[in-house]
Amino acid sequence: MTSNPDNPAMIKIPALILAGGRGIRMGARDKALCQLGDKTLLEHGLARLKAQCSPVALNANGDVARFAQYNVRVIPDPLEGHLGPLSGILAAMDWAAGLGHEAVITTAVDTPFFPRDLANRLNAERTEGKIALAGTRDATGQLWLHPTFGIWPTDARDQLRADLLAGTRKVTQWTHAQNADTIMFEASAFDPFFNINTPEDLKLAEQISTQDT
Repeated sequence: MTSNPDNPAMIKIPALILAGGRGIRMGARDKALCQLGDKTLLEHGLARLKAQCSPVALNANGDVARFAQYNVRVIPDPLEGHLGPLSGILAAMDWAAGLGHEAVITTAVDTPFFPRDLANRLNAERTEGKIALAGTRDATGQLWLHPTFGIWPTDARDQLRADLLAGTRKVTQWTHAQNADTIMFEASAFDPFFNINTPEDLKLAEQISTQDT
């Protein structure tokens, strides 16, 4: 992967925002279209990711017309049955492979404050050719993995498809079996991987947004 000379912070690697969940704890609302400040969560994610990667697409299921105003390619899960984020990751791998790329970055639409150097660090610090996930440590030193934030080699897609069809659902279970790397990120004034699952979380995100510079 190479940097974009017009924007050294951007790397020439595709990225996909995962938004295929059903938002049950949000009252079955489409989390991508929930409002945070003057933008939807999708707009926050697109702005932050487009500053890091190119091209950027969205993984979502259902009627794609609801995203028409965002000028983003929408890629559904490749397997039926709402199989969870691993199915979205497979969609990312298939899409990126079709573009001729060896790897793809994923982020989650409900996590709007992810690090601005996420893609560069995942790409630069992983062991060549391996999966790498973002991680943080809390005040007690406890490691927290953020498995929807990762870099995924596209040549792992056949294995992932087979494992999904065999019943694997947990991202961390699958990445552990693949001996994935963990790239550590700092949690300073706030947790950059704070994710919005409930209306209460959305209110807290409004407060966090004032610290996100």
